[in-house]
Amino acid sequence: MAGSLRVYLVDDEPLAIERLARLLEEFPEVSVVGSATDPAAALDFLSREAVDAVFLDIQMPGISGFELLARLREQPLVIFTTAYDQYALRAFEVNSIDFLLKPVEPEELARAVKKLERLRGASRPEWMRQTELAALLKQLAAAVHRDSAAWPERITSKVGERVYLIDLANVTHFFARDKLTYAVSGGKSYAIDQTIAELERKLDPRRFVRIHRSTLLNLDWVAEVYSRFGGQPVAILKDEKRTELPVARDRAGALRERLAI
Repeated sequence: MAGSLRVYLVDDEPLAIERLARLLEEFPEVSVVGSATDPAAALDFLSREAVDAVFLDIQMPGISGFELLARLREQPLVIFTTAYDQYALRAFEVNSIDFLLKPVEPEELARAVKKLERLRGASRPEWMRQTELAALLKQLAAAVHRDSAAWPERITSKVGERVYLIDLANVTHFFARDKLTYAVSGGKSYAIDQTIAELERKLDPRRFVRIHRSTLLNLDWVAEVYSRFGGQPVAILKDEKRTELPVARDRAGALRERLAI
């Protein structure tokens, strides 16, 4: 739509993006020009494309919302979306336009959109030109990582009356099949009472990365990455079977970035 507010949505939860996009459909003055569940993909898009505003989650695997902003040369107008109250004040430390607690309510979203309309076309606020802003964003990003520093080292698998304790360092990957989730360790698969999405949020993002909607990979176990005929990316593990795990094309870039290849 000509003259509409061009906005971009970033959230590691697909359902959160779907809900926000659906709510924004009720605002004819807003045009959603794209979205990403992978912060690295969002960084790539926002480095190339100009938008009026970004609806941005704060705590995401790998790259937090603050860290994403710190990596951008030009600061967009930002509306933070977060499920964590403690991040609200931090959001205002960087003078965001607004923040919305998830689940986002239509009335609060309407308030935020009105703010964006008032600011469109106006001179960018002084805070967006502060040389100290990048340093502040990096400090906030570090604080988010510290909040998530106490990552679990083990995970449990219950079979009947028996509970197995599995060291996460030995888990090569998690996979979902037939509505169940499994952890693979020592060549064996253990049923886990959590979804892939839940594991992605709870486990150390420096070690575990989502490479497919049904696969969460332990980076420490990656031996190599290659592309099959036709361009399908594949990660080969260091286990005895040299297990090959398909990588979704939209997640291959993030995997290579994490592996520095």
